[in-house]
Amino acid sequence: MNKEITPRSKDYSQWYNDLVIKGGLADYSAVRGCMVIKPHGFALWENMREVLDGKFKETGHQNAYFPLLIPKNFFSREAEHVEGFAKECAVVTHYRLKNDKESGGLVVDPDAKLEEELIIRPTSETIIWDTYKSWIQSYRDLPLLINQWANVVRWEMRTRLFLRTAEFLWQEGHTAHATAEEAVAEARQMLEVYADFAENYMAMPVIRGVKSPSERFAGALDTYCIEALMQDGKALQAGTSHFLGQNFAKAFGVQFLNKDNQLDYVWATSWGVSTRLIGALVMAHSDDDGLILPPKIAPLQAVIVPIYKGPEQKSVIDEKALQIKNELQKAGIRVKYDQDDSARPGWKFAEYEMKGVPVRIVIGARDLEQNQVEVSRRDTREKIYLPLSELSKSIRSLLEDIQRQIFEKAKKYRDEHITRVDDFDTFEKVLDEKGGFIAAHWDGTPETENKIKELTKATIRCIPLNNPQEEGRCILTGNPSKERVLFARAY
Repeated sequence: MNKEITPRSKDYSQWYNDLVIKGGLADYSAVRGCMVIKPHGFALWENMREVLDGKFKETGHQNAYFPLLIPKNFFSREAEHVEGFAKECAVVTHYRLKNDKESGGLVVDPDAKLEEELIIRPTSETIIWDTYKSWIQSYRDLPLLINQWANVVRWEMRTRLFLRTAEFLWQEGHTAHATAEEAVAEARQMLEVYADFAENYMAMPVIRGVKSPSERFAGALDTYCIEALMQDGKALQAGTSHFLGQNFAKAFGVQFLNKDNQLDYVWATSWGVSTRLIGALVMAHSDDDGLILPPKIAPLQAVIVPIYKGPEQKSVIDEKALQIKNELQKAGIRVKYDQDDSARPGWKFAEYEMKGVPVRIVIGARDLEQNQVEVSRRDTREKIYLPLSELSKSIRSLLEDIQRQIFEKAKKYRDEHITRVDDFDTFEKVLDEKGGFIAAHWDGTPETENKIKELTKATIRCIPLNNPQEEGRCILTGNPSKERVLFARAY
């Protein structure tokens, strides 16, 4: 089974596709650019969603839901926003089909043309801010802290499962505040929520930063981001949080009476993460034998596989395995007992290895005689024997260690692939031979940024928060610079 996976060293892109398909996360769809998320992949998304949803509610946010279809004129109200999304919009023009007498098939009824076209949401700022104008009248209505879990459509030309698809799942927060300071604090707070989730649940180290002006979200005054590094040395934007200023409030007439009894426009943020995080998870941790999933969000944390000869052994092992399963479940561990008689143990081992189950527990007659079980960890392949008397406690401790070591391994790789560079020749060499993040001086102009991208396909991933200030020279132009920014080739 594992031989069907293309090695990372041979073709990283194909390795990724192999893992997503063979690991049971997703499949291709009959609809161009869209994917089917399979039960294993959706269970992973549900676990991620549950954690994030809890964090949002802890920080005072409430869930709501807004329409999928957005009137076209809404997008024309914020010029920078429409320019940023215009090329990705799917447009609904008609509302009815009819039978075609000549072909015998269905055609779009030309008499059912909409008076105004509807955009399938690529993001919801416009429809939400049109709604907020009736929700907000006074400073007493603020802050308004809303999140929605939804799907969006962005008509991508080059797609890849989870990383870039025409339709994907996400959450999008949209908040309104009385002051700019409150809105900036909100955007920074949500960035930290994302970073905490990425590092402490996904075991994926990230760099917190702010985007350069040309990389900002369309319509934002500032875009904060978390950037992660994949095993091929490319960066991946794992989450963003935007300070929108008063742009959308002014575009949609959202005003409030402040404490001085004067009308003012509200200050806004938006922030989101998507099923792209599943792609990040695959590329950050997995190996040539399958997925490696952090225990905190793995759909299954442990699987019990029996080995027996004959019905008498099977009966004894079944009874003990079910007892162990119940004990582990009571300890809060997500566990499965695989009683499928149609598959051999070796096939099961490969199957759960491929799917990234963190711990495998093997029960055989000889082990039971010694009151122990064989336990294998997915990340290191280490096998140990644990006594039955304290199994649930030992498995919990093992899962915590796996979570910690997966993070430390990814962090070590990330830290080893942050390189300080002071000239363009070295910059190109590091990009081609080592990859990763390159800390280099940039003169702050979009012209230089675009030229570097044109020459190397590397972009400014972020300007790190609390970035050290130092005198330097731009690697391309030699013009003065006061700080290094992080460049990388990226997904």
